[in-house]
Amino acid sequence: MINAQDQFHMGIRVPDLDVAMDELGSGLNVTWAEPRDTAEQALWTPETGLQHHHLRYTYSAEGPQHLELLQGPTGSFWDGNDAPGAHHIGIWVDDVAAETSALVDAGWSLRGAQRDPSDGEGYGVFSYIAPPSGFLVELVDRSYESFFEQWWSAALDSD
Repeated sequence: MINAQDQFHMGIRVPDLDVAMDELGSGLNVTWAEPRDTAEQALWTPETGLQHHHLRYTYSAEGPQHLELLQGPTGSFWDGNDAPGAHHIGIWVDDVAAETSALVDAGWSLRGAQRDPSDGEGYGVFSYIAPPSGFLVELVDRSYESFFEQWWSAALDSD
């Protein structure tokens, strides 16, 4: 079952990751984890099907609530040139497929996922869903929590 207490980040689309890290880092006094550069990040959406995008991203190392900065290519789900700013919140869940399906059955819309849900293997390790009011929520597989915690800790240890 989804619990709002398991929220761990706010995703923010930015046009330039390095500029945003400098501006927000000094302005909000946060330390950034080492940026990740994923050449082929998978994302399925109902409009485009499964595509692979170049995605640069990072998180603030301090928590428990983290800021996630995302720089995606023009026209993509993560395009910060189109609509920079707050994009979604992220919540840890134990079962992305079950929680996504339950919310879709309750009237929420599936906006994106790591995998094509029609392939029979669920949604992957994340999905993006929204209630009728439109607020975007990313459900993230809790089994990845320790990976993120190590990534964030490494940034604080090197400071």
